[in-house]
Amino acid sequence: MEKGTVIKSTGSWYQVQREDGSTLPCRILGKFKLAGMKLTNPVAVGDQVDFEVEAEEEETGTIKKIHPRKNYVARRSPRNRHNLHLMASNVDQAIIIMTIVAPNLKQGFIDRFLLLTEPQNIPTYIVFNKADLYSEADMEVYGVLKEIYEKIGYGILLTSALENTGIDELRTVLKDKYTLISGQSGVGKSTLINAVQPGMGLRTEEISDYSGKGQHTTTFAEMFTLNFGGFIIDSPGIKMLGFNDLEPMDVTHNFREIFKVSAGCKYSNCTHRNEPKCAVKDAIEDGSISELRYLNYITIIEEVEDQNYWERNKEM
Repeated sequence: MEKGTVIKSTGSWYQVQREDGSTLPCRILGKFKLAGMKLTNPVAVGDQVDFEVEAEEEETGTIKKIHPRKNYVARRSPRNRHNLHLMASNVDQAIIIMTIVAPNLKQGFIDRFLLLTEPQNIPTYIVFNKADLYSEADMEVYGVLKEIYEKIGYGILLTSALENTGIDELRTVLKDKYTLISGQSGVGKSTLINAVQPGMGLRTEEISDYSGKGQHTTTFAEMFTLNFGGFIIDSPGIKMLGFNDLEPMDVTHNFREIFKVSAGCKYSNCTHRNEPKCAVKDAIEDGSISELRYLNYITIIEEVEDQNYWERNKEM
């Protein structure tokens, strides 16, 4: 039995890096579960695993054990809405890459992504890319969002691979860390990573002229070594994020500024909508909680409530 780290997921096969630095394609036999949740991929990039070589001449192996994870990032499976898909595990931090134009900003996506990392206490940075395309009005939008998210403890960076803006700052954030990097399709994630470490050779693709949306260039999650120290896990571009694993109170507890202020609410199970003596509603009135974040919170909590219990737990 050997121990290794999963560095690439390609569906039914996983590339495992051995302790000598070489890699071995491995598969899994049997079922692995995550706290009772159904998974489309029970092994994640970043997992520490025990494996056995199946046959030396075939140079393949079988994963026998997944070591306990310090954390993980999981999203609703894009193929099966009743299952979860593991994006990465054992990370020190996460970075969500956004852009205000090309494609146009979907600000609600930021708060949806933070609902993936916040329950696991994973520090998260928000990177606004393609700054070379921003008009004066776009920069004003960036300034507003920077203020909102820095105020509640998230790191913000402004970057442009074309103009080399913010690249050194991004390297500093990445240095000596295991970092999950994600973002919506078309935000320039691969181009930005290639700028951080020239020669990495991640495949890039232009925005679709027809739809104005990004096209997937990363098909599977993969870990890369940074020559200045650290590792990144590059994940496929995300088109949308839904939540089949959350209950309404999970949403309430993981909007960090809402949760902090909620200690002052009259009711312990306050959802901060129509309840009397709600400290969160008071904080929105006096401007100490962002109304933009609150509106996204309401959208998500109502979406979670609208998912019928039987649908969320339906046997597939």
